[in-house]
Amino acid sequence: MIKNSLTLLLIITLFFSCNDKKEQRYVSASSGNINSIVVVADNLLWENKVGDVVRDVLAAPVEGLSNEEAQFTMSQMPPAVFTGFAKKNRTVLKIEKGKEAATKIATDAYARPQTMVVISGQTNAEIIDQINANAEKIIDAFKKTEVTERQRRTSKSLFDDSKLKEALGVSLQFPSAYRIAKAEDDFFWIRRDIETGNVDLMVYDVPFSAIRKGDSAVVDVVRVRDSVGKIHIEGALEGTYMSTEPAFTPFINEVIVDNKASYETRGLWDLKNAYMSGPFINYAIEDKVNNRYVIVEGYVFAPSIAKRDYIFELESIIKSIAIQ
Repeated sequence: MIKNSLTLLLIITLFFSCNDKKEQRYVSASSGNINSIVVVADNLLWENKVGDVVRDVLAAPVEGLSNEEAQFTMSQMPPAVFTGFAKKNRTVLKIEKGKEAATKIATDAYARPQTMVVISGQTNAEIIDQINANAEKIIDAFKKTEVTERQRRTSKSLFDDSKLKEALGVSLQFPSAYRIAKAEDDFFWIRRDIETGNVDLMVYDVPFSAIRKGDSAVVDVVRVRDSVGKIHIEGALEGTYMSTEPAFTPFINEVIVDNKASYETRGLWDLKNAYMSGPFINYAIEDKVNNRYVIVEGYVFAPSIAKRDYIFELESIIKSIAIQ
């Protein structure tokens, strides 16, 4: 009797184990360069107005760069070619004509991590309407995927940020290729040398009253960064220091970082009384508990080369912040 019961128990266990295995779907690792999107669309769609609208949305210039650079690099392929390894791309935009008008976002459909946006419509006009109506949502989905991927790559070799935690109560994940060039008066200057220049970060805090709400915010952000630049970021020649490029109006947006209301400011910096400049991205993060703004800024000096991916690297680092 006991033997029969054990046999029955074993059969039941094997049955449910087999069902569990059937439900588990193996998905291989995705691939692709950061900020690169595969567009799956018929050649005729890509070459006409539909393709133009896709390019207008996804290849729009990144705000705050001195030269125009598309926010995403795109490569197109017809649906018949979207097989095998091509399906492993991390970010995919698929356009389907002849179906009900809709915009759907699928996660990990063919690989992990993967974001695939599927836009459909019976006609070209319906497809274009879907792209325009959902442009912000589409960009946000792709960008979040790429920030997460950039942070994943960064996490493979992290710098020890214990000094930041001790001085400012801030945790920041940045690669070990960076170094702390200056740490004084609760101000940190973090640098990485590249072949053509450098990619840098600044971390510090200011009283909550230093940045006013509303239209005055951008004025205050610029004023704060210019005062800090004059004190801490000096050039090789006497009398040279970092400031905000006066001929370029910065872009400012209200965003959420570390679950806190923040100002994101993008613009150009220059070295006062010298011939050096480049783009910056600045986050002023509300820390109401400590009655302050935590300021984290990244900037790039890399003459004559593309800077989009460097600024994006800095953005992904800053968005890893955790305020204690």
